[in-house]
Amino acid sequence: MSNWYEKHLLPHLIDVACGMKAITRQRAKVVPKAHGRVLEIGIGTGLNLTHYDASKVDTLCGLDPSLALHAIAKSRLAATTLRLELVPLSAERIPADDASFDCIVCTFTLCTIPDPLAALHEMRRVLKPGGELLFSEHGLAPEPSVQKWQHCLTPIWRPMAGGCHLNRDIPALLAQAGFRVVELQQQYVKGPRPMTWISTGVAVSQA
Repeated sequence: MSNWYEKHLLPHLIDVACGMKAITRQRAKVVPKAHGRVLEIGIGTGLNLTHYDASKVDTLCGLDPSLALHAIAKSRLAATTLRLELVPLSAERIPADDASFDCIVCTFTLCTIPDPLAALHEMRRVLKPGGELLFSEHGLAPEPSVQKWQHCLTPIWRPMAGGCHLNRDIPALLAQAGFRVVELQQQYVKGPRPMTWISTGVAVSQA
């Protein structure tokens, strides 16, 4: 039953949840900045595809371990002029040479990666010098009362939501992995507070 849920129902539930208007507005803040050779981490169902400025993107590589999501992403690709290569792997080991991408896009993905710090180290490795990590992620809220709920809910929420953690500290993870955040907006969007504290911005590799 759980295999059927993950293969057939969960992809559509994720697509609906991650396609909400409040989340779409956060994507629209960073994705159009992508340029050159772009790597998208956790491309999922392709919800970012319509936000790219195709005139600025040479090639787009989309990384996601879930083959069930790839089919939905391919259907969205038809509405764009982007050239997309889909790679069915998780981000802890990115199949690319050092310094090979101009930009990395990572939206609402770090919550589900089993080892987010390893993935961020890999992102830093494959970014060119001066390259940008464009991110928008939900995570650990600033208020202790909300954090308490996030820590309590995560063990229950994670198996139902494709491995999603509610309580990851996104700016702290970026710093641990050697990134410097140069632009950052943080806010609650519409919805339950344990799930809606969003960090959106741009990070670069620390010298």
